[in-house]
Amino acid sequence: MQTATAPFAEAAFTPFAGQRIAVVGLGRAGLPAARRLRGWGAEILCWDDQPASRVAAEAAGLPVGDPCAVPGFPFDALLLSPGIPHILPKPHPAALRAREAGVPVLCDAELLFRAAHAAGSRARFVGITGTNGKSTTTALAHHLLHSAGRASEVGGNLGPAALGLPLLGDDGIYVLEMSSYMLERTERLHFSVAVVLNLSPDHLDRHGDMAGYAAAKAHIFANQTAADVAVIGMDDASGARFTEGLAARVVPISGSAPQPGGVWAEGRLLRDAQGVIADLDESPALPGSHNAQNAAAAAAIGLALGLARGEIAARLRSFPGLPHRQERVGARAGVTFVNDSKATNADSTARALASYDRVVWIGGGVPKAGGIDSLAPLFRHIAHAVLIGRCAGDFAATLSAHDVPNEVAVTLDAAVPAALAAARRLGVPVVLLSPACASFDQFTGFDARGDAFRALVAELPETV
Repeated sequence: MQTATAPFAEAAFTPFAGQRIAVVGLGRAGLPAARRLRGWGAEILCWDDQPASRVAAEAAGLPVGDPCAVPGFPFDALLLSPGIPHILPKPHPAALRAREAGVPVLCDAELLFRAAHAAGSRARFVGITGTNGKSTTTALAHHLLHSAGRASEVGGNLGPAALGLPLLGDDGIYVLEMSSYMLERTERLHFSVAVVLNLSPDHLDRHGDMAGYAAAKAHIFANQTAADVAVIGMDDASGARFTEGLAARVVPISGSAPQPGGVWAEGRLLRDAQGVIADLDESPALPGSHNAQNAAAAAAIGLALGLARGEIAARLRSFPGLPHRQERVGARAGVTFVNDSKATNADSTARALASYDRVVWIGGGVPKAGGIDSLAPLFRHIAHAVLIGRCAGDFAATLSAHDVPNEVAVTLDAAVPAALAAARRLGVPVVLLSPACASFDQFTGFDARGDAFRALVAELPETV
């Protein structure tokens, strides 16, 4: 048996020999998955609705063809990119054919688990989901484990796709961010530690309603046993419902309230029943009560996997944070600029606004259902708003109705200097980009929006 310090030798490893797998969607996850599956012995057929992606697959020497054109859909599995719907709002034709033929529609994390199991490895899987905070918690949990000397790989919805990760030996730990899109395409995947942080309306077009969305998230616990741990956030009403009927040991977490048997924050002190674990004021990359909950989740994961309390405290202090998640990208003329471009819904922006007393807020883009109405209790934190994107006019109307000063800049290029000018005029110490919106009206994704913000801040004069 291989150990975690000696990864599994894959040269003659063919766990999918004799299986036919259709891979549809050849983006960040699909293309590397197709290569890996072929290397593991599968007979694959690749497809993407975009001709350029098909050309790239052919250039990589992969077989390309529409699986829907193959009579009888004779595949053992359909690996469908998470962004492509298989049920709602309209299923992809390949998903329809798969369902008609009784062929499972899977995600790549499922196939990584099957490969590890076929290798005989006892590597453990940690799965982390939730509407908000899952990327930070995933990165933080991996940081705790890796920097404490544990053999750990991180990926899934964050970072490398699951099938881009190496096979680990017995002591290995996979820390995977799991989206609802991925979770609804798992069958056997077994998480030794499964985490649900929170739940608020999102992706309802894919899941139909909140009940469908919650069911997809709850699937993270599906294959757990009494030997496993379920870490559940209790800072919203969904938490108690997720605890019902679980086989695993439940560890409740909170960023603000005591949790018997769990991990929680009292102010900025992270603790459990044994006492204080860490002072989060010593962790500059983890501001706000939402990050206190993320830290509680990561600490609960660490404790479940055998980390000592002192190890957890030290690694919380050294966590560098993630790009686009309340990332401090610079200071100009005494004003700090914070990039929270990952905040693509109002709930995520609420967490950022609550972390600062007064900000000049840059928001807007492609709005989610409900706009920013739910942020009204936090409008007192906004000294001035600079609005961009498709919904700028609607957001301006909402803010004006609550007497929040605002201006429409339309583009981020115009918004950054306008925000600095407002911050200087009003004596506000922070400019916060936390859009509460998707970015696709002006950018290719939240990361491109955040990168543009960082570059624009770098171009501002040091003094005004």
